[in-house]
Amino acid sequence: MDDIVKQAMAKWPHVPACSGWLGLDERGRWYLRDEQAQASGAFDSAIPGAKGAEVRNEKLADFIARNYLAEPDGRWFFQNGPQRVYVELENAPWIWRLRWDGEGLQMHSHTGAELDAGAITEALMDETGRLYLAMPSGLGLVHTQDMIDAAAALEAGALPACEEVRAEALPQRYGFVRSPARA
Repeated sequence: MDDIVKQAMAKWPHVPACSGWLGLDERGRWYLRDEQAQASGAFDSAIPGAKGAEVRNEKLADFIARNYLAEPDGRWFFQNGPQRVYVELENAPWIWRLRWDGEGLQMHSHTGAELDAGAITEALMDETGRLYLAMPSGLGLVHTQDMIDAAAALEAGALPACEEVRAEALPQRYGFVRSPARA
């Protein structure tokens, strides 16, 4: 967490939290959701406009990523100064990017954090063919652009054998909340 955020929290300790205003999609992109976007429907719906506006400012996206954390109850949030902004998840709390070079697996998260591929505890595939990897930091969805590398890594035994799972069972099994606004 940024020092400036810690200082703001100390200065204003009782700022109420908000939910519904920030979303994370399946490709690791942040979305700001104004009242109109929220009124259009749930973040994870296919309703036009419900996602809101993608955060395209690199500095803002990096700030959100550096201050992205989870509550013990599984609600993920962005600590925006003194205010906690709960994040609507289109799918999982992490989006994993990976590269398989035939010998080793390199990984990082949507927040830019480098990951130790040796820390992967489970590989899961849902009913639509999406691949998830469980790590000590939580469950993450493998980015769609990295599926060829993921398939090669699975074939080479660099990832655990895949377990089939229903996507709807993942939040309870891995302790995260997809929609704090609806919870």
